[in-house]
Amino acid sequence: MTEERVLIKKYSNRKLYDLNRSRYITLEEIAELIRQGGQVKIVGAETQEDLTNITLVQILLEEEKRRNLLPVPFLHQLIQYGEMYQDFFRQYLASNLDAMISMQRDAEKGIKQWTQVGGVGDMTLIPQPDTRETSSNLKAELDSLKEKLSELEEKLGL
Repeated sequence: MTEERVLIKKYSNRKLYDLNRSRYITLEEIAELIRQGGQVKIVGAETQEDLTNITLVQILLEEEKRRNLLPVPFLHQLIQYGEMYQDFFRQYLASNLDAMISMQRDAEKGIKQWTQVGGVGDMTLIPQPDTRETSSNLKAELDSLKEKLSELEEKLGL
């Protein structure tokens, strides 16, 4: 999704209003928008204060209620060690998330290349110059191996 950033106003009654689409929006809809690659900016309706971070954390907390994303001992440590540990965690998480996204993109690119080459029977990601030549080479090699196997069976009396 290459849309512009969606601007959302958060009112004191906790309602969220999508200014781009002129309608109210739920936390789940914001989460889905982000999952699809969208970007959001959430501001207080009266103060214009940037509430994006706290709202996204709220989305994560709602997901935590359903799926227990973070183990309790980890959360205890995060609170116990305070700001220093939180900064370290923020940097560590950001760098690992970037690496994971990069690996995912590389894998998707490799799979796309593989399927363009013919995929199923060919496990290499490098396109072959002439598949007919490769096929006949493999057939010749297979015939040679069958012949050698027959010779061995004769010698062993099988």
